[in-house]
Amino acid sequence: MDLLERRAATASICPSDAARRVHEGDDEGWRALLEPARRAAWRLVGSGEVEVTQAGRPVTQAEARGPVRIRRAGS
Repeated sequence: MDLLERRAATASICPSDAARRVHEGDDEGWRALLEPARRAAWRLVGSGEVEVTQAGRPVTQAEARGPVRIRRAGS
């Protein structure tokens, strides 16, 4: 949420942005945090805080295939 709050209201982030932020200083260690970052995004979707998107449109966890973006809900 901190990453989103630092950006424009309509901006989105990649789950890798969050993973890299948590694992600063290690060029490759963030990759192990990518799936936990995606799971955290889905929990935030459940609480109504964010939307997960593909091609700019919100998707459900069941629909999502491949790369996703995260943005504030209602953006």
